[in-house]
Amino acid sequence: MTTASEDKGSPPKPAVAGTLPDAAVVLDCAPLGFCLLEPDGRIRHVNAAFSHALSLPADAILGEQIVRFVHPDDAGLLSAKTADMEGDGVLANQCELRLVQPDGSTKPVMASLSQMTGPSPSIILQIQSIDELKQAITALQKSETRWKYALESAHQGVWDHDFDANDLFYSIPWKTMRGMAADAPVDGSLDVWIENVHPADREHVLECIRRQDEGEVEFNIFQYRERHADGHWIWIESRGASIEWTPEGKPSRIIGTDTDISERKKAEAQLEEISRRLRLALDVSKVGVFEANLDTGTIMRDKQLLSIYGLDPQQPGLSAFEERLHPEDRDAALARVAAGVASAIPFMNAFRIIRPDGKIRHIRSRSVTYTDNEGAHKLIGANWDVTEDVTLRDDLERARQLAEARNLELEAARTRIEFNALHDHLTGLPNRRFLDQRLDEWIAGKVNYSAILHIDLDRFKQINDTLGHQAGDAMLMHTANVLSAIIGERDFVARIGGDEFLVLCDPRRSQDDVILLTDQIIEALRQPVAYEGHLCRFGASVGIAWTADGTADARQSLMNADIALYRAKGLGRNRYEFFTQQLQTQIHHAKRTADEIIKGLEDGEFVPFYQPQFDARTLDVTGVETLARWRHPQHGLLAPDYFLKIAEDINALTAIDRCIAEQALSDFSSWETQGFGIARVSVNVSSSRLREPGLIDSLRQLNIPRGKLSFELLESIFLDDLDEDSSQILSDLSMLGIDIEIDDFGTGHASIVGLMKLNPSRLKIDRALIKPIIEAAEQRRLVGSIIDIGHSLNIEVVAEGVETMCHAHILRDLGCDTLQGYAFARPMARADLETFIRSGSWRPPETPIEAVHGMVRRDRKA
Repeated sequence: MTTASEDKGSPPKPAVAGTLPDAAVVLDCAPLGFCLLEPDGRIRHVNAAFSHALSLPADAILGEQIVRFVHPDDAGLLSAKTADMEGDGVLANQCELRLVQPDGSTKPVMASLSQMTGPSPSIILQIQSIDELKQAITALQKSETRWKYALESAHQGVWDHDFDANDLFYSIPWKTMRGMAADAPVDGSLDVWIENVHPADREHVLECIRRQDEGEVEFNIFQYRERHADGHWIWIESRGASIEWTPEGKPSRIIGTDTDISERKKAEAQLEEISRRLRLALDVSKVGVFEANLDTGTIMRDKQLLSIYGLDPQQPGLSAFEERLHPEDRDAALARVAAGVASAIPFMNAFRIIRPDGKIRHIRSRSVTYTDNEGAHKLIGANWDVTEDVTLRDDLERARQLAEARNLELEAARTRIEFNALHDHLTGLPNRRFLDQRLDEWIAGKVNYSAILHIDLDRFKQINDTLGHQAGDAMLMHTANVLSAIIGERDFVARIGGDEFLVLCDPRRSQDDVILLTDQIIEALRQPVAYEGHLCRFGASVGIAWTADGTADARQSLMNADIALYRAKGLGRNRYEFFTQQLQTQIHHAKRTADEIIKGLEDGEFVPFYQPQFDARTLDVTGVETLARWRHPQHGLLAPDYFLKIAEDINALTAIDRCIAEQALSDFSSWETQGFGIARVSVNVSSSRLREPGLIDSLRQLNIPRGKLSFELLESIFLDDLDEDSSQILSDLSMLGIDIEIDDFGTGHASIVGLMKLNPSRLKIDRALIKPIIEAAEQRRLVGSIIDIGHSLNIEVVAEGVETMCHAHILRDLGCDTLQGYAFARPMARADLETFIRSGSWRPPETPIEAVHGMVRRDRKA
């Protein structure tokens, strides 16, 4: 086959020789184009359809090279296809060619080449125009592209289920909305897919699928939740249409789209929530809403509005509104509506209506006009019943008028109230609130004072308790009168609570004047006061803070006066004390010591010291008394005198008792293990510790052997004031095998009856009674009587403060059971006690004691 370039300069076309086959007539009538080619590519014969395809007559085609009529870009393809057929004689292959038209345009055709063998070999070229097919394909591609972009822009995923071909197709947007990769495989089987559907939606989804699968519906729409690839739920709206069916009428192919409607669902939920809130707000506020079509005269009213007006739900139109208007308000109300509609801006209205039941109600409304999407002119508004508000307003107006009429009376009452707020109701003196105002004025520099006197009445409580509160009130009024009579015009006196008064002294007073004023107050209040046949005697303690030197502000000076008062009462009452820096230092010392006590408890600084107790006859160790000591990190070892009072003030005494007792029990257990032979250990117990909740339970858990532990109680704790709770505590201790000892016996005021009631195991004679027994016979007889009383009640007697062996011998002869004192041993730490007991060094050498025996015998005879 030759190309179009080889044809240039060829000789004139020879006449076509030979006789056409009989089939030529048939081919001329065929709709397809046929062309008979020489082996060199020249056209030998064409039918009418081929000539039509080239838009040329046959004469203009015959004898020409076929490549002349083929687009140059396709000539090589035609030559290659022709060469492939050499030697074959069978249908070679098809190819798509473009035929060049006389005007230069091209026409696409599908060409089919075959070789005809025989005496005159030829090539048959058959063509079929595909121009319309190409246009249809192009249009289809454009349409497909448009639909593709439309679906993608609408965020719709396409799916195609061809059940006959077992072909399940899912578009990229379908996968994207589910968080899947574009090339991710999809298992579209129902059993697998349904697992990703929200459990609450599965039943509904399966029912929708079943109805379409059964052929009950051709088009299906349903919404459901499906799990996204990252785990959250998305809302899907699925639309599917059946397009092919089986002979049984069931769909064999369904095509559809899925749309992610999560945002729409969220918006719907938000809208529903807003609507719910609006409905709730309208219900709560009892606001009625209406919408009127101004073009048609129709109106829609909610239930609340119908209730407000008493309207019939079936009654349309605006006339119902006009009928309910109060005759006196109708014209004005309708005029405001007309003006508001004309202005097209929101407007308010106020009027009265007459309900069908005859009741008159006051209404407020707010309305506005608008044009809806269909161009209708409408009026929307809200009405609410303000009858109660109007009634309240009228009542308030009447109350205002009444208030104005009583203005003078109220002003006088205000003055009285103000006076009462700033003055004590009983004495008429300024109260604490008035004092605070005066102190604020002092701080602000508006007033000035030279001193503060803080006065507290002595023995006032006894008068209250014995003669009653009326007597106490009388004493308070007497005190107020005394103070008012003594102080000057520029002094300030106030009752600040209970039996406490305070005087701010005139700044012109010197310190001597303040002392003179204080002496006058104390002397005047010391005088007896007659009350209903009784002479009431009380006094006053005064704390003075000198402020004229400006070293402290008003409120600090008030605290200083309080500190001085505390000192005056502690030094015996019925006196005054000035606040001094030394007193401040003492207060700070007490505060610092209190803080150190608390820290000492936390750091384990409180330790037990032990003083042995001895049998009066054998001098064997019978027990030890546990005493508290404080190993202070700065001050060394401190005795209870240093910290006991402050510990009691801050309620730390119980904690110290507990700490010392726990250590003593631990040491005692160790001694028993080592075989020291200490029969018992006694610990001092405060009243607060004895009444501590949980004490009995904690002791019970320790399983202390009976008779090994003794609690030493001060004589003043119980004895003559043994209440039910105290009796129960002592009974519980007895049940646990814990002995009770009475400490410092003989210094209090206990009676024999109280001692019998308490029934202690031991009593300890105070050292103040023991010390003088060497010189005083009457003191020996007193101690002997105490010992005899103890023995008569089956109570062991312990003497403490035994300082000499002479004391020891006298006490032994008097019948005392146990001795404790410096004559034998001082209090010592655990290690020192253990060394002491091992040494036995307390036993003195034998000394003549006939003189001591003689003293005791003479005492007994006397």
